Amino acid sequence: MAVKEINSWVCGCCGALRPRYKRLVDNIFPEDPEDGLVKSNMEKLTFYALSAPEKLDRIGAYLSERLSRDVARHRYGYVCIAMEALDQLLMACHCQSINLFVESFLKMVRKLLESDKPSLQILGTNSFVKFANIEEDTPSYHRSYDFFVSRFSEMCHSSYEDPDIRTNIRMAGIRGLQGVVRKTVNDELQANIWDPQHMDKIVPSLLFNLQSEEGTESRSPSPLQASEKEKESPVELTERCFRELLGRAAFGNIKSAVTPVLMHLDNHSLWEGKTFAVRCFKIIMYSIQSQHSHLVIQQLLGHLDANSKNSATVRAGIVEVLLEAAAIAASGSVGPTVLEVFNTLVKQLRLSVDYELTGSYDGSTNIGTKIIKAHEERQLQEAVIRTIGSFANTLPTYQRSEVMLFIMGKIPVPGVSLTLPSSDSGPEVTRMIQIMLLKSLVQVTAGFQTTNMLTALPSSFLEPLLSFSLTEDPEIRLLVLEILLSLIDRHVNRPKFSRISIVSDISVLKLKLDKCSRQDNLFMKKHGQQLYRHIYLNCKEETSAQEHYETLFALLGLLSVELANEEVVVDLIRLALALQDLALCTDEPLPTYNRCAVHALAAAYLNLICQLTTVPAFCQHIHEVIEVRRKEKPYLLPEDVFAQKPKLPSSLDKIDADVLFLQSKITEVLGGSGYNTERLGTPYVPQYTDEDRLSKRKSIGETISIQMDVESRNSPEKKERTPAEEITFETLKNAIVDSVGMEEQERERRRQVVEKPQCCTKIVFFRKVNNGYGQTQSRSVPIYEMKFPDLCVY
Repeated sequence: MAVKEINSWVCGCCGALRPRYKRLVDNIFPEDPEDGLVKSNMEKLTFYALSAPEKLDRIGAYLSERLSRDVARHRYGYVCIAMEALDQLLMACHCQSINLFVESFLKMVRKLLESDKPSLQILGTNSFVKFANIEEDTPSYHRSYDFFVSRFSEMCHSSYEDPDIRTNIRMAGIRGLQGVVRKTVNDELQANIWDPQHMDKIVPSLLFNLQSEEGTESRSPSPLQASEKEKESPVELTERCFRELLGRAAFGNIKSAVTPVLMHLDNHSLWEGKTFAVRCFKIIMYSIQSQHSHLVIQQLLGHLDANSKNSATVRAGIVEVLLEAAAIAASGSVGPTVLEVFNTLVKQLRLSVDYELTGSYDGSTNIGTKIIKAHEERQLQEAVIRTIGSFANTLPTYQRSEVMLFIMGKIPVPGVSLTLPSSDSGPEVTRMIQIMLLKSLVQVTAGFQTTNMLTALPSSFLEPLLSFSLTEDPEIRLLVLEILLSLIDRHVNRPKFSRISIVSDISVLKLKLDKCSRQDNLFMKKHGQQLYRHIYLNCKEETSAQEHYETLFALLGLLSVELANEEVVVDLIRLALALQDLALCTDEPLPTYNRCAVHALAAAYLNLICQLTTVPAFCQHIHEVIEVRRKEKPYLLPEDVFAQKPKLPSSLDKIDADVLFLQSKITEVLGGSGYNTERLGTPYVPQYTDEDRLSKRKSIGETISIQMDVESRNSPEKKERTPAEEITFETLKNAIVDSVGMEEQERERRRQVVEKPQCCTKIVFFRKVNNGYGQTQSRSVPIYEMKFPDLCVY
């Protein structure tokens, strides 16, 4: 009994000699760990830590010591109690001594994360997440989170056998990474979380979880349960964490966040499927600040360039992502590198055409894989064209005009210096490039709205565009017409002219008419004759099909409702009558179908324009001729010519006058309504230009060959150099003054010829038909008496 009393006294004495903080720490642990933390004693420990903050680091060190011992002895109940105590102390204390306590805390968290028991790993993660949400009052200069980034990333890739435990470990890893980001992203004193060494671990870990659970969405909670975090699926948690990371990215950090995404998609071949790649970049585009959108697009363009020789499916995947990104960026900014975007896309288009036709990335022919590759390349080309259109739709009008000029400058055009995709490109490669770039222009011009046609269709764009309508290639000609329609149609009247037909009452079309502005008048005064000429020459093409005539009808209709003043109406009527003469001309090598189609086109247009002019006598004449045609020669009307199985005559040698629209009659009835009879009475003849010498009956590819041959003949090696003339300031000044004066004189002379031919000479002659290409052919026709301007008579 005495011995027991002595031992008790010795223990009590020794216990009394122990530091108070250790006694307070010991007292929070119950005899049975299942009873949990002793709350009353925990309150005493917390009060002591707040009263004596200098002891906080010792309390942390002692708790850490006990926890390490309990982990080693597998006393996990006490481990949980120690972590709960640490959490409470951390939440309560924000004094200057907190840094040393945090070091002990992080040491204990690390101990738990290093354990191979999932429960301890999750326990340590939960404590770290609580710590991450605390805003510390004092900065830390030496704290490192490298271990936590690596360990949490490793947990995100857990392959634990039990699927439920595996899911819990992965979700703990995701929450841990979220905690690291929150703790470090805004603390300049911490290691930069945006460094590649960290982002190359964080981002792939998040993408792995975003991707791996794609097929398990059925396990996701219902909307009513979604707010409960314990019910949150790994995919939802990952997406939320990824969005938070991107939302915190500043201007200089966007590249650091996006580069690992590109690398992950490359390494796991995820571009081909497109779906996951598109989903990732949708998250990125919606999460970053809108003013940074162009940085993501810039990186995607660079990645597309880097994969220029990769498979078509990979490039198509990147282009599809660009397409989606452009649509989202519309609300923000495409950025200052607008032309760089289109330059990259156009370059990819040209390369793809080259690959398709050669069947190889290095120019050598590989017959075994050509068919599959060609199919994939065509899909890529379609994706690129859609993306070009999508980007263009995000731009203001002035920038879209610049893009139109930029793309036009990339198309090989007659009479213009060319840059071919490769030195050995043949005519077929060149033709395909022209078609693809014209299709791109169709996308860019779709929905284009402008109040000033002179700015929408400047000479630098219109002239090279129209030069394509002189080629034999019907696909190219049709694309040119589609582009013109998009640019001229400012009131969405295009769909109302989708079919070429005789409409007895055009009020059913509900055309939107607006008064022709001064800018429109100037545009037609400057470019009207060009447009008429190309419409006429298009009708002369033997390869024109129904879709060509329908598009030409739409173009004539849009010119009438969008840009027509009295003078334009007169010229369009003259043009329609000239088309009728063209169809009658036996010297033209047009097949019977084309002749009937041109007759039908002229009839449909005159039916439209007569109702727009609202001159009763004009309408009466047109309708009378149409009725005669319906009864006697229905194949001269669109409903018959453009039927599925048209019934055409073997030839059109004999056509009676009563089925023709008479220029004299039209001039008479319109003259009575105040129209210019002198101009109406003058048959329309298209002007012959230098453009025809290059383009007449030739494809653009042939034109290029001629042009390159001419350039080679005129190269410095082929001719002697002439002595250079001495050029002074006065020489340049005089040259400029002279050239300006000559241009003004020439412009005035042309204006007098076209607009106001007042002094006239009467000439009687046998009419000769000009075929539009400068060749005049004689035929037996009645004698005409015409008045020509004196300026035209020599």
